[in-house]
Amino acid sequence: MSSAPHLSAEARASLPQHVAVIMDGNGRWAKSRHLPRLEGHRRGADSAREIIRTAGELGIKYLTLYAFSAENWNRPKDEVDGLMKYLVHYLKSETKELNKNNVRLEVIGQIWRLPENVQEHLQKSIETLSKNNGLTLVMALSYGSRIEIVEAVRAIADKVKRGKLETADINEKIISDHLWTRSIPDPDLLIRTSGEMRVSNFLLWQISYAELVITPTLWPDFKKPQFYSALEEYARRHRRFGGV
Repeated sequence: MSSAPHLSAEARASLPQHVAVIMDGNGRWAKSRHLPRLEGHRRGADSAREIIRTAGELGIKYLTLYAFSAENWNRPKDEVDGLMKYLVHYLKSETKELNKNNVRLEVIGQIWRLPENVQEHLQKSIETLSKNNGLTLVMALSYGSRIEIVEAVRAIADKVKRGKLETADINEKIISDHLWTRSIPDPDLLIRTSGEMRVSNFLLWQISYAELVITPTLWPDFKKPQFYSALEEYARRHRRFGGV
C-alpha cells in the first residue's frame, strides 16, 4: 500500500504565491486508452478539482488554470460543445464545494465569445464566491496572451489619443494595469503537463520571471503527488530576478 504524498518542510516554507498551470494531455490520455477525447477532458476536470483543493489547503493564494485557449475554438465543433457543457456542469456541481473551501473565482479571456449560458453560470459562480478570501482560482477561458496584449495596447493608445496619458509615462506598470490580470500578481511558478516544451500563448507578459516546471505526466494523471513534486522542484530553485 503506497504512503500518502508528503511535502517537505522546506517546500512548505517557500510556497509560491501564484501557480499557473497549462493543463495539457487530455486528448492523448484518452487516445492511449481508446476512449473519446471528451472522456479525457472529464478526467482532466477530476485533476483540476484535486489540484484546486490541494492548493487551497496549502495556503497558496492564486491558482490560474489554462482551461480553454482562444485557439481552441478551432477544434471540432462537437468537442468544443462538449467542453462548454462540461464547464457548465463543473460550475453547477463545484461552486458549493468551492464556497465551502473559501475559494474566490476570477475569469480572464474573451468571455464574450463563450455561449450565453456559460457566461451566465460563470457570473453566478463569481458572485457566489466573491466574499471569500482564501485561494483565488483564476480560470483562463477563450484566453490568448497576444490578444490580451493587443487589447492593452489599444486601450493605452486610446488614452494617449484622448489626452488622458502621456507617451512618456507609459512603463511596465501602465501596461500591466491594462492587462486582464491587472488585479492578480504575476505567477511565481508555471507548470506544464504532458512534456511539451512551449508556453502556448499563455501569460506571456506575466511569466517573465516565473519558474518553469515541465512534467511528462498527462493532465488527467496529474494529482497531489505530482503537484507536490513540482512544488519541491520550485523550492530548490534560486530566484535571482536578473541579479546574482
